Amino acid sequence: MPFTDVPAGSYYYDAVLWAVENGVTNGTSATTFGPSESCNRAQIVTFLWRAQKSPAATAANPFTDVAADAYYTNAVLWAVKEGVTAGTTATTFSPAADCTRAQIVTFIYRALAD
Repeated sequence: MPFTDVPAGSYYYDAVLWAVENGVTNGTSATTFGPSESCNRAQIVTFLWRAQKSPAATAANPFTDVAADAYYTNAVLWAVKEGVTAGTTATTFSPAADCTRAQIVTFIYRALAD
C-alpha cells in the first residue's frame, strides 16, 4: 500500500490497493489517497475509463469546460461516446462539480451494465 492515509484493516484497504494495482487511480499524491475526500465528475469518469483499460475516445469534444490537455479529457469523451453521461448541458461537462451517490451509481450502471 503506497498511501499513508489508508490504514491496514480498513474496509476500503483492499479496494484501494486493487485500484492502484489496476491503474484506476494514482491517489491524490504519491503518498496519499484521500479516502474522506469527495469525488468530482472528472474523477469518477476517469476511474471508470481506466477500469475499462483506457479505451480510445475519438469523438469531437463538445464541452467548452474540458480542455484538450486535461488529464480527464479522454475519459470524458469516452464516457459521452459510451452513454455514461451526456454532460450537464450540451456544451458543458462541469468536471469540477461534485458527484452525488446517485450520479456515481448511474455512471457505473451505464458503464458496466449489459
